[in-house]
Amino acid sequence: MYDPSALTSTYFPDRSARLGKHKIFIGMAPGVGKTYRMLEEGQRLRDEGVDVVIGFLETHGREETAEKAVGLEFVPRKEVIWSGRSLTEMDTDAIIARCPQLVLIDELAHTNVPGSEREKRYRDVEEILAAGIDVYSTVNIQHLESLNDLVHRISGVVVRERIPDRLLDEADQVVVIDVTPEMLQERLKEGKIYAPEKINQSLENFFQKRNLIALRELALREIADNIEENGIENHSRYCNIHERVLVCISTYPNSIQLLRRGARISSQMNGRLIVLFVADPGRFLTKAEALHVETCERLGKEFGGQFLRLESPDIVSAITEVAREQHVTQIVLGETQRSRWQLFTKGSIVQRLMRSLPEVDLHIIANSATID
Repeated sequence: MYDPSALTSTYFPDRSARLGKHKIFIGMAPGVGKTYRMLEEGQRLRDEGVDVVIGFLETHGREETAEKAVGLEFVPRKEVIWSGRSLTEMDTDAIIARCPQLVLIDELAHTNVPGSEREKRYRDVEEILAAGIDVYSTVNIQHLESLNDLVHRISGVVVRERIPDRLLDEADQVVVIDVTPEMLQERLKEGKIYAPEKINQSLENFFQKRNLIALRELALREIADNIEENGIENHSRYCNIHERVLVCISTYPNSIQLLRRGARISSQMNGRLIVLFVADPGRFLTKAEALHVETCERLGKEFGGQFLRLESPDIVSAITEVAREQHVTQIVLGETQRSRWQLFTKGSIVQRLMRSLPEVDLHIIANSATID
């Protein structure tokens, strides 16, 4: 039976007054069966009398996936003209107007066509949830923002389409679709994931066994951490221990990598994230540097953090002041770029912080040149 405690919209005609429930199917890589499982559950609920529609489906030519969608109602996509080409996107307004109890939406991390009302599909999903409609969606682990650098180190692939980690935290249910690396490689060889001309290239690159093993472990660990955090959430309200993680960024490009690492530390500790940029009052930022700082601010807020910007000729004093005011327990910063002469005349930033904040733990991230 359709469980109203899991998906509220069955017994609430005025769904606009309530948020819809969100269930995410996540996997380690393309082809594990996320979309198939989502459709399977949609078919089961439809048979039980639930009003289910497909908001967006991408089969990638997989016959088994397409067959599993037979009998479910599709909300037609809308046409979008971009650069003289006719493209299609999910029609969020049409889904809300149709007002089903449950909508199935594939590829949560998708980036919409430029000029769309919302840049990312997950923003469309948030609109649908706000309308009181329940959503099932799919995503791969490599699309999580904070894992971007780690996935690149594992696979050598730069993932361009990403979602903020908060979506997993805010979801009502997250289901891991798990298969062994060997089984996934076999599916690939059988042509069940990509077209024949892409199989060998995929096996030699992203679908190498060592990559799949690492990504599988990453997916299982991420969801385990998510469950553990949700489990201790109520307990932490009664504890007097609140981790506060301060990430110190600069104008160096590796600040983004540093910020992601700090966000993961904060998430794993169920703590609060604070991002700090200390500007030199005697120096104007270039346009590129200003844009970089804006990117860090946006990313920090996507991680649910607070962004602070101060002007000070003494970066250590500024960090110390913020750490004390914000009751910071952890500080994340990168390896120094100072020359030996600067270290001799001004001292090490890490050493000065250790003397100023002996009660605060410092995380020095290797090869992340973020502090001048």
